[in-house]
Amino acid sequence: MRTLWQRLTVLLLLAALSACTTLVRPPTVTAPSARSAPLAQAAWARVLQTFVNDQGEVDFLALSRERADLDIYVSFVAQADLQRMTEGTGQDERLAHMINAYNALSMFNVLESGIPDTHAGWRKVRFFALRDLTIGGTQMSLYKFENDVIRPYTRRRADPRVHFALNCSAVSCPVLPRVPFTGAELEMQLEKETRAFFAVPTNFRIDSANRTVWLSEILKFYPEDFVPVPAPSLLAYVLTYALKYALTNSPTFASAPLVPQDIASFDVRFTPYNWTVANSRRAR
Repeated sequence: MRTLWQRLTVLLLLAALSACTTLVRPPTVTAPSARSAPLAQAAWARVLQTFVNDQGEVDFLALSRERADLDIYVSFVAQADLQRMTEGTGQDERLAHMINAYNALSMFNVLESGIPDTHAGWRKVRFFALRDLTIGGTQMSLYKFENDVIRPYTRRRADPRVHFALNCSAVSCPVLPRVPFTGAELEMQLEKETRAFFAVPTNFRIDSANRTVWLSEILKFYPEDFVPVPAPSLLAYVLTYALKYALTNSPTFASAPLVPQDIASFDVRFTPYNWTVANSRRAR
């Protein structure tokens, strides 16, 4: 019930602030690559390979000086029709495109916002809800794209792994991969990113002494995507990955203690989200 009221409060706030919305126009790109899916996707691949490091941080200053490839892909996203993209087991071009589009538009929005230091406080509302971008010919905010387009699509599939692939350019977001998501490899990529997410201590940590499990606030933001389908509780969903993959395969957890047998009785708390922009040049 609390989550419902929080969501209603957000919607009412957005409605009240709708008059303050700014349209962030897509780049004007005349090159044929902005209208060709393979060429635009190749441009996006170059952006990820050139300006993103292994920690998922972006060199926004360098990108701002060499943004031709990002502009090509954002221009393509502005025109590409989501409904015409194919979907199906192991070949989901539509969802792969939506993930890439969200990640690219978040990056683009950082540049167009003047490369802020953080999304915290009021800036979060402005960045995610009060700046409309063009997606498939429709103007919408990142908030609306995620909650009115992407999440309903993935909830029909009872698959919340998309939350570990969407990158909002903040430090606590899932790590931005250095390669694009593709329809042919989407299942493998979503599985990989979900495993990697829960291998990070700030996203899943057991405090046995205080009988507490610490989880990423992402699960607190969207509990209805995880419970009761596909899991009976947030902790049960996390343990599906943490036990099977993170604790056994990740070097991060090579020396981690065994998961207590009575972990289901532990308190679940959430690590505060760090909204600092994941800029590779930020002061540490």
